Amino acid sequence: MNLGKKALLGMTLDELKTVARESGMPAFTGGQMAKWIYSQHVKSIDEMTNISKQNREKLEQLYEIGCAAPIDAQHSKDGTIKYLFPTENGKFVETVYIPEEDRATLCVSSQVGCKMNCLFCQTGKQGFEGSLTATDILNQIYSLPETEKLTNIVFMGQGEPMDNLDNVLRATNILTAPYGWAWSPKRITVSSVGIKNKLKRFLEESECHVAISLHTPIPEQRAELMPAEKGMSIKEVVELLRNYDFSHQRRLSFEYIVFGGVNDSQLHARELVKLLKGLDCRINLIRFHQIPNVPLHGADDKKMEIFRDYLTNHGIFTTIRASRGQDIYAACGLLSTAKKIENERH
Repeated sequence: MNLGKKALLGMTLDELKTVARESGMPAFTGGQMAKWIYSQHVKSIDEMTNISKQNREKLEQLYEIGCAAPIDAQHSKDGTIKYLFPTENGKFVETVYIPEEDRATLCVSSQVGCKMNCLFCQTGKQGFEGSLTATDILNQIYSLPETEKLTNIVFMGQGEPMDNLDNVLRATNILTAPYGWAWSPKRITVSSVGIKNKLKRFLEESECHVAISLHTPIPEQRAELMPAEKGMSIKEVVELLRNYDFSHQRRLSFEYIVFGGVNDSQLHARELVKLLKGLDCRINLIRFHQIPNVPLHGADDKKMEIFRDYLTNHGIFTTIRASRGQDIYAACGLLSTAKKIENERH
Protein backbone atom coordinates (compact mmCIF):
# COMPACT_ATOMS: atom_id res chain seq x y z
CA MET A 1 0.00 0.00 0.00
CA ASN A 2 1.23 3.51 -0.86
CA LEU A 3 0.80 5.86 2.08
CA GLY A 4 0.64 8.87 -0.26
CA LYS A 5 -2.41 7.59 -2.13
CA LYS A 6 -6.00 6.97 -1.04
CA ALA A 7 -7.38 3.44 -1.20
CA LEU A 8 -10.43 2.81 -3.39
CA LEU A 9 -11.07 -0.52 -1.64
CA GLY A 10 -13.42 0.30 1.24
CA MET A 11 -15.20 3.14 -0.56
CA THR A 12 -18.96 3.00 -1.06
CA LEU A 13 -20.57 3.42 -4.48
CA ASP A 14 -21.44 7.06 -3.71
CA GLU A 15 -17.85 7.76 -2.67
CA LEU A 16 -16.51 6.17 -5.86
CA LYS A 17 -18.89 8.35 -7.89
CA THR A 18 -17.54 11.40 -6.05
CA VAL A 19 -13.97 10.30 -6.87
CA ALA A 20 -14.98 10.07 -10.53
CA ARG A 21 -16.64 13.49 -10.59
CA GLU A 22 -13.77 15.18 -8.75
CA SER A 23 -11.35 13.63 -11.25
CA GLY A 24 -13.32 15.15 -14.14
CA MET A 25 -15.10 11.94 -15.20
CA PRO A 26 -18.82 11.15 -15.47
CA ALA A 27 -20.40 9.76 -12.28
CA PHE A 28 -21.10 6.40 -13.94
CA THR A 29 -17.32 5.81 -13.94
CA GLY A 30 -17.71 5.31 -10.18
CA GLY A 31 -20.04 2.38 -10.93
CA GLN A 32 -17.44 0.94 -13.29
CA MET A 33 -14.79 1.23 -10.58
CA ALA A 34 -17.07 -0.52 -8.07
CA LYS A 35 -17.54 -3.39 -10.51
CA TRP A 36 -13.81 -3.75 -11.16
CA ILE A 37 -12.99 -3.67 -7.45
CA TYR A 38 -15.80 -5.63 -5.82
CA SER A 39 -16.75 -8.04 -8.61
CA GLN A 40 -13.48 -8.48 -10.51
CA HIS A 41 -11.06 -7.97 -7.59
CA VAL A 42 -8.50 -6.14 -9.74
CA LYS A 43 -5.12 -5.43 -8.17
CA SER A 44 -4.39 -2.18 -10.03
CA ILE A 45 -6.28 0.75 -11.56
CA ASP A 46 -4.61 -0.04 -14.89
CA GLU A 47 -6.66 -3.26 -15.08
CA MET A 48 -9.90 -1.21 -15.34
CA THR A 49 -9.88 -1.48 -19.13
CA ASN A 50 -13.28 0.11 -19.87
CA ILE A 51 -12.01 3.38 -18.38
CA SER A 52 -9.86 5.37 -20.80
CA LYS A 53 -6.08 5.24 -20.37
CA GLN A 54 -6.03 8.99 -19.77
CA ASN A 55 -8.59 8.71 -16.96
CA ARG A 56 -6.78 5.75 -15.43
CA GLU A 57 -3.57 7.76 -15.35
CA LYS A 58 -5.46 10.62 -13.72
CA LEU A 59 -6.82 8.27 -11.04
CA GLU A 60 -3.41 6.72 -10.41
CA GLN A 61 -1.97 10.09 -9.41
CA LEU A 62 -4.11 10.16 -6.25
CA TYR A 63 -5.53 6.68 -5.76
CA GLU A 64 -4.67 3.00 -5.60
CA ILE A 65 -6.79 -0.12 -5.08
CA GLY A 66 -5.38 -0.47 -1.56
CA CYS A 67 -4.88 -4.22 -1.56
CA ALA A 68 -1.84 -5.95 -0.07
CA ALA A 69 -0.96 -9.66 -0.18
CA PRO A 70 -0.29 -11.59 3.05
CA ILE A 71 3.37 -11.56 4.13
CA ASP A 72 3.33 -14.87 6.00
CA ALA A 73 1.23 -18.03 6.23
CA GLN A 74 1.11 -21.01 8.61
CA HIS A 75 -0.41 -24.17 7.13
CA SER A 76 -2.06 -26.76 9.36
CA LYS A 77 -2.25 -30.44 8.47
CA ASP A 78 -6.08 -30.13 8.76
CA GLY A 79 -6.17 -27.54 5.94
CA THR A 80 -6.49 -24.45 8.17
CA ILE A 81 -4.24 -21.56 7.09
CA LYS A 82 -3.35 -18.57 9.23
CA TYR A 83 -2.30 -15.53 7.21
CA LEU A 84 -0.49 -12.41 8.37
CA PHE A 85 -1.56 -9.26 6.52
CA PRO A 86 0.10 -5.84 6.59
CA THR A 87 -2.15 -2.88 7.50
CA GLU A 88 -2.27 0.63 6.06
CA ASN A 89 -0.26 2.01 9.00
CA GLY A 90 2.51 -0.59 8.88
CA LYS A 91 1.23 -3.02 11.54
CA PHE A 92 0.27 -6.69 11.10
CA VAL A 93 -3.00 -8.53 11.57
CA GLU A 94 -4.07 -12.18 11.49
CA THR A 95 -6.71 -13.88 9.37
CA VAL A 96 -7.58 -17.57 9.54
CA TYR A 97 -8.97 -19.58 6.60
CA ILE A 98 -10.89 -22.68 7.75
CA PRO A 99 -11.98 -25.09 5.00
CA GLU A 100 -14.57 -27.79 5.73
CA GLU A 101 -16.42 -30.30 3.55
CA ASP A 102 -19.20 -28.04 2.34
CA ARG A 103 -18.04 -24.61 3.47
CA ALA A 104 -15.01 -22.38 3.88
CA THR A 105 -14.97 -19.82 6.69
CA LEU A 106 -12.67 -16.84 7.08
CA CYS A 107 -12.01 -15.46 10.55
CA VAL A 108 -11.12 -11.78 10.13
CA SER A 109 -9.65 -9.23 12.53
CA SER A 110 -10.96 -5.74 13.27
CA GLN A 111 -8.11 -4.26 15.32
CA VAL A 112 -4.37 -4.55 15.91
CA GLY A 113 -4.21 -5.67 19.52
CA CYS A 114 -7.26 -5.18 21.74
CA LYS A 115 -8.38 -3.02 24.67
CA MET A 116 -10.55 -5.75 26.22
CA ASN A 117 -7.58 -7.61 27.78
CA CYS A 118 -9.39 -10.91 28.37
CA LEU A 119 -7.24 -13.19 30.54
CA PHE A 120 -7.30 -16.08 28.04
CA CYS A 121 -6.50 -14.09 24.87
CA GLN A 122 -3.02 -13.49 23.44
CA THR A 123 -4.22 -10.47 21.44
CA GLY A 124 -5.08 -8.63 24.67
CA LYS A 125 -1.51 -9.20 25.89
CA GLN A 126 -0.24 -7.18 22.90
CA GLY A 127 -1.94 -4.04 24.15
CA PHE A 128 -3.96 -1.91 21.77
CA GLU A 129 -2.20 -0.59 18.66
CA GLY A 130 -5.11 0.78 16.65
CA SER A 131 -8.32 -0.01 14.82
CA LEU A 132 -8.27 -1.33 11.27
CA THR A 133 -9.65 0.80 8.46
CA ALA A 134 -12.42 -0.63 6.29
CA THR A 135 -9.68 -1.11 3.67
CA ASP A 136 -7.65 -3.23 6.12
CA ILE A 137 -10.71 -5.31 7.03
CA LEU A 138 -11.77 -5.91 3.43
CA ASN A 139 -8.20 -6.58 2.29
CA GLN A 140 -8.17 -9.73 4.43
CA ILE A 141 -10.91 -11.04 2.14
CA TYR A 142 -9.85 -9.30 -1.08
CA SER A 143 -6.23 -10.48 -1.04
CA LEU A 144 -6.89 -13.94 0.37
CA PRO A 145 -5.58 -16.59 -2.08
CA GLU A 146 -8.75 -18.66 -1.44
CA THR A 147 -11.21 -15.77 -1.67
CA GLU A 148 -13.31 -17.46 -4.39
CA LYS A 149 -13.92 -20.47 -2.13
CA LEU A 150 -15.34 -18.52 0.82
CA THR A 151 -18.85 -19.27 2.03
CA ASN A 152 -18.80 -17.51 5.43
CA ILE A 153 -17.01 -14.72 7.26
CA VAL A 154 -16.74 -14.39 11.03
CA PHE A 155 -15.44 -11.30 12.82
CA MET A 156 -13.79 -13.33 15.55
CA GLY A 157 -10.12 -12.55 14.96
CA GLN A 158 -8.03 -9.93 16.73
CA GLY A 159 -9.82 -7.01 18.34
CA GLU A 160 -13.33 -6.18 19.53
CA PRO A 161 -15.56 -5.40 16.52
CA MET A 162 -17.85 -3.09 18.51
CA ASP A 163 -14.82 -1.01 19.52
CA ASN A 164 -14.29 -0.30 15.80
CA LEU A 165 -17.96 -0.20 14.88
CA ASP A 166 -17.93 2.42 12.10
CA ASN A 167 -15.34 0.52 10.06
CA VAL A 168 -16.91 -2.88 10.79
CA LEU A 169 -20.31 -1.59 9.62
CA ARG A 170 -18.75 -0.02 6.53
CA ALA A 171 -17.02 -3.31 5.68
CA THR A 172 -20.12 -5.46 6.26
CA ASN A 173 -22.27 -3.01 4.28
CA ILE A 174 -19.91 -3.25 1.30
CA LEU A 175 -19.83 -7.05 1.63
CA THR A 176 -23.63 -7.19 1.46
CA ALA A 177 -24.37 -4.28 -0.94
CA PRO A 178 -25.53 -5.06 -4.52
CA TYR A 179 -22.61 -3.00 -5.90
CA GLY A 180 -20.18 -4.75 -3.50
CA TRP A 181 -19.74 -8.47 -2.84
CA ALA A 182 -23.57 -8.88 -2.79
CA TRP A 183 -23.37 -11.46 -0.02
CA SER A 184 -26.35 -12.30 2.15
CA PRO A 185 -25.83 -10.90 5.69
CA LYS A 186 -26.63 -14.44 6.87
CA ARG A 187 -23.15 -15.47 5.69
CA ILE A 188 -21.50 -13.04 8.11
CA THR A 189 -21.23 -13.32 11.90
CA VAL A 190 -19.92 -10.49 14.09
CA SER A 191 -18.79 -11.24 17.63
CA SER A 192 -18.66 -9.01 20.69
CA VAL A 193 -17.96 -9.09 24.41
CA GLY A 194 -20.82 -6.58 24.72
CA ILE A 195 -20.18 -2.82 24.67
CA LYS A 196 -22.90 -0.42 25.78
CA ASN A 197 -24.60 1.53 22.98
CA LYS A 198 -22.31 0.01 20.35
CA LEU A 199 -23.95 -3.44 20.49
CA LYS A 200 -27.40 -1.82 20.34
CA ARG A 201 -26.37 0.24 17.32
CA PHE A 202 -24.98 -2.81 15.55
CA LEU A 203 -28.18 -4.79 16.16
CA GLU A 204 -30.21 -1.96 14.62
CA GLU A 205 -27.94 -1.08 11.68
CA SER A 206 -26.93 -4.56 10.54
CA GLU A 207 -28.70 -7.83 9.73
CA CYS A 208 -25.58 -9.99 10.19
CA HIS A 209 -25.56 -12.82 12.72
CA VAL A 210 -24.43 -11.98 16.26
CA ALA A 211 -22.08 -13.98 18.50
CA ILE A 212 -21.54 -12.98 22.11
CA SER A 213 -18.39 -13.97 24.02
CA LEU A 214 -19.87 -15.33 27.24
CA HIS A 215 -17.40 -17.82 28.82
CA THR A 216 -19.12 -17.90 32.22
CA PRO A 217 -22.62 -16.97 33.42
CA ILE A 218 -21.33 -15.90 36.84
CA PRO A 219 -20.74 -12.11 36.77
CA GLU A 220 -17.92 -11.99 39.35
CA GLN A 221 -16.01 -14.75 37.57
CA ARG A 222 -16.64 -13.19 34.15
CA ALA A 223 -15.18 -9.91 35.42
CA GLU A 224 -11.99 -11.78 36.35
CA LEU A 225 -11.77 -13.45 32.94
CA MET A 226 -13.11 -10.48 30.96
CA PRO A 227 -12.71 -6.95 32.36
CA ALA A 228 -15.39 -5.77 29.87
CA GLU A 229 -17.98 -7.33 32.23
CA LYS A 230 -17.56 -4.21 34.41
CA GLY A 231 -18.62 -1.95 31.52
CA MET A 232 -21.58 -3.99 30.30
CA SER A 233 -22.53 -7.04 32.33
CA ILE A 234 -23.60 -10.26 30.65
CA LYS A 235 -27.01 -9.79 32.26
CA GLU A 236 -27.34 -6.38 30.55
CA VAL A 237 -26.20 -7.91 27.26
CA VAL A 238 -28.85 -10.63 27.48
CA GLU A 239 -31.57 -8.13 28.44
CA LEU A 240 -30.68 -6.04 25.39
CA LEU A 241 -30.76 -9.10 23.11
CA ARG A 242 -34.26 -9.99 24.32
CA ASN A 243 -35.53 -6.92 22.42
CA TYR A 244 -34.62 -8.43 19.04
CA ASP A 245 -36.05 -11.28 16.99
CA PHE A 246 -33.68 -14.20 16.38
CA SER A 247 -36.38 -16.73 15.55
CA HIS A 248 -36.16 -16.34 11.77
CA GLN A 249 -33.14 -15.78 9.53
CA ARG A 250 -30.85 -13.90 11.88
CA ARG A 251 -29.00 -16.10 14.35
CA LEU A 252 -27.77 -15.41 17.88
CA SER A 253 -25.01 -17.55 19.34
CA PHE A 254 -22.93 -17.48 22.50
CA GLU A 255 -19.25 -18.43 22.43
CA TYR A 256 -18.12 -20.36 25.49
CA ILE A 257 -14.47 -21.37 25.86
CA VAL A 258 -14.38 -24.26 28.32
CA PHE A 259 -11.58 -24.04 30.91
CA GLY A 260 -10.94 -27.19 32.92
CA GLY A 261 -12.05 -26.81 36.55
CA VAL A 262 -13.00 -23.15 36.03
CA ASN A 263 -16.29 -22.82 34.13
CA ASP A 264 -17.32 -26.41 33.37
CA SER A 265 -19.29 -27.40 36.47
CA GLN A 266 -22.97 -28.28 36.87
CA LEU A 267 -23.41 -24.93 38.62
CA HIS A 268 -22.20 -23.13 35.47
CA ALA A 269 -24.50 -25.20 33.29
CA ARG A 270 -27.52 -24.46 35.53
CA GLU A 271 -26.73 -20.73 35.61
CA LEU A 272 -26.42 -20.67 31.81
CA VAL A 273 -29.88 -22.21 31.45
CA LYS A 274 -31.26 -19.63 33.89
CA LEU A 275 -29.53 -16.70 32.14
CA LEU A 276 -30.60 -17.62 28.61
CA LYS A 277 -34.08 -18.97 29.35
CA GLY A 278 -36.57 -18.03 26.61
CA LEU A 279 -33.90 -16.58 24.30
CA ASP A 280 -33.74 -18.03 20.78
CA CYS A 281 -30.03 -18.88 20.64
CA ARG A 282 -27.35 -21.52 20.50
CA ILE A 283 -24.13 -22.08 22.45
CA ASN A 284 -20.82 -23.01 20.85
CA LEU A 285 -18.48 -24.73 23.26
CA ILE A 286 -14.86 -24.07 22.31
CA ARG A 287 -11.72 -25.94 23.33
CA PHE A 288 -9.10 -23.68 24.87
CA HIS A 289 -5.87 -23.16 22.91
CA GLN A 290 -3.11 -22.79 25.50
CA ILE A 291 -1.26 -19.46 25.44
CA PRO A 292 1.97 -18.55 27.25
CA ASN A 293 1.95 -17.44 30.92
CA VAL A 294 -1.78 -17.96 31.49
CA PRO A 295 -2.85 -20.38 34.27
CA LEU A 296 -5.78 -21.83 32.34
CA HIS A 297 -6.09 -25.16 30.55
CA GLY A 298 -8.72 -26.88 28.45
CA ALA A 299 -11.37 -29.25 29.78
CA ASP A 300 -11.28 -32.90 28.69
CA ASP A 301 -13.65 -34.15 25.99
CA LYS A 302 -15.85 -36.12 28.40
CA LYS A 303 -16.45 -33.06 30.58
CA MET A 304 -17.37 -30.98 27.53
CA GLU A 305 -19.80 -33.63 26.32
CA ILE A 306 -21.54 -33.79 29.71
CA PHE A 307 -21.77 -29.97 29.72
CA ARG A 308 -23.17 -29.94 26.17
CA ASP A 309 -25.73 -32.66 26.90
CA TYR A 310 -27.01 -30.86 30.02
CA LEU A 311 -27.57 -27.64 28.07
CA THR A 312 -29.19 -29.43 25.12
CA ASN A 313 -31.48 -31.40 27.44
CA HIS A 314 -32.57 -28.10 29.00
CA GLY A 315 -33.58 -26.53 25.71
CA ILE A 316 -30.40 -24.72 24.56
CA PHE A 317 -29.03 -26.06 21.27
CA THR A 318 -25.33 -26.59 22.04
CA THR A 319 -22.43 -27.80 19.91
CA ILE A 320 -18.77 -28.50 20.59
CA ARG A 321 -16.87 -26.62 17.93
CA ALA A 322 -14.25 -28.72 16.17
CA SER A 323 -10.76 -27.57 17.11
CA ARG A 324 -8.77 -26.46 14.07
CA GLY A 325 -5.17 -25.53 13.37
CA GLN A 326 -3.70 -26.81 16.61
CA ASP A 327 -0.35 -27.60 14.98
CA ILE A 328 0.15 -23.98 13.88
CA TYR A 329 -0.16 -20.67 15.77
CA ALA A 330 -3.86 -21.36 16.23
CA ALA A 331 -4.92 -18.97 18.98
CA CYS A 332 -5.56 -15.33 18.05
CA GLY A 333 -2.53 -13.11 18.43
CA LEU A 334 0.27 -15.68 18.47
CA LEU A 335 1.52 -15.14 14.91
CA SER A 336 1.31 -11.34 14.98
CA THR A 337 2.96 -11.30 18.42
CA ALA A 338 5.86 -13.32 16.98
CA LYS A 339 6.14 -10.83 14.08
CA LYS A 340 6.01 -7.85 16.44
CA ILE A 341 8.82 -9.30 18.59
CA GLU A 342 10.88 -10.03 15.48
CA ASN A 343 10.48 -6.42 14.26
CA GLU A 344 11.40 -5.00 17.68
CA ARG A 345 14.62 -7.07 17.65
CA HIS A 346 15.58 -5.49 14.33
